[in-house]
Amino acid sequence: MPLYVIERAFAEDLELTGDDVRLIDEINADEGVRWLFSFLSADKRHTYCLYEAPSPEAIAAAARRADVPADAIVEVGPASPELAPRLQEWAGAQARA
Repeated sequence: MPLYVIERAFAEDLELTGDDVRLIDEINADEGVRWLFSFLSADKRHTYCLYEAPSPEAIAAAARRADVPADAIVEVGPASPELAPRLQEWAGAQARA
């Protein structure tokens, strides 16, 4: 399935509850979209999220239903084999922190 990076800009600091995340996951599943990973900007007003989805339209539909922005949706490819171990190492360190 294709991979996409979604940029979202928020007017205020982003703070999601566990219930918010569960609802977004349910909406995503209804649209055939799967969230993989997110980065939050230092000012907590932008997110950069990695998703698997059948199309950009499916991501946009899920975003509308969840009432979250999807300012840019860019199809990307997987990291090169040389970068994959570094990414896994970084993710493991973040999980332990």
